[in-house]
Amino acid sequence: MEAKEQDVSLGANKFPERQPIGIAAQSQDDGKDYKEPPPAPLFEPGEITSWSFYRAGIAEFIATFLFLYITVLTVMGVATSKTKCTTVGIQGIAWAFGGMIFALVYSTAGISGGHINPAVTFGLFLARKLSLTRALFYIVMQTLGAICGAGVVKGFYGKTRYGVAGGGANFVNPGYTKGDGLGAEIIGTFVLVYTVFSATDAKRSARDSHVPILAPLPIGFAVFLVHLATIPITGTGINPARSLGAAIIFNKDRGWDDHWIFWVGPFIGAALAALYHQVVIRAIPFKSK
Repeated sequence: MEAKEQDVSLGANKFPERQPIGIAAQSQDDGKDYKEPPPAPLFEPGEITSWSFYRAGIAEFIATFLFLYITVLTVMGVATSKTKCTTVGIQGIAWAFGGMIFALVYSTAGISGGHINPAVTFGLFLARKLSLTRALFYIVMQTLGAICGAGVVKGFYGKTRYGVAGGGANFVNPGYTKGDGLGAEIIGTFVLVYTVFSATDAKRSARDSHVPILAPLPIGFAVFLVHLATIPITGTGINPARSLGAAIIFNKDRGWDDHWIFWVGPFIGAALAALYHQVVIRAIPFKSK
């Protein structure tokens, strides 16, 4: 036992904590051991000639395609069942959305950053994490991927059956107002984009370097929790590409009546998360005149 205690003591002295956890760590930025990437330029025409630019766009297309395929197929399975007891229910739908985000962000983060959502792309653009050129390209590819993913699901179910079951489209459910739906989308997207910023922050990686963190896990879990909370209100959008892809393939008035909510809400939520990131997480002080 004495030998083991000596080994533990030696290890503690040889490998001390790099930084303490909590408030004390936040005060040690003067001697920071992390490197912040430089702000992305607003326009970067040169990247259009780079293969990595198009490879990233293809990754966003494929990821969003798979995301819509799995999630809308899950929604349709619940909607078309005669009894909800034989389906995965709302919890299963939430797990499908959160689980796919976890898997897809993990798979594509090294290629495109794993956005899979125009609202995430918009928030990161506002924080100058990527250029306008790349942001617009990502949004286009995400939208095309979402349309194709929902289209494959419709091919499985057939036009009539797909339409009767709602096609996985988002709309404000009876008993809730458009204001309720807009608020749910704003707050839900804020939770998601806030989590993205926090999980990928360079300071966190340095400060908590002895506490391993897998960024896709909290991001996917945030998507899961938001779906649990807001599926009864709007079916949960928080992703304009997901909402647009399902609405185009569903193509009925019900899917278009409230569609603006699923763009305005997520973009406002993403903008608020980007602002919070700049002011609080990045600790940029306000400048008084």
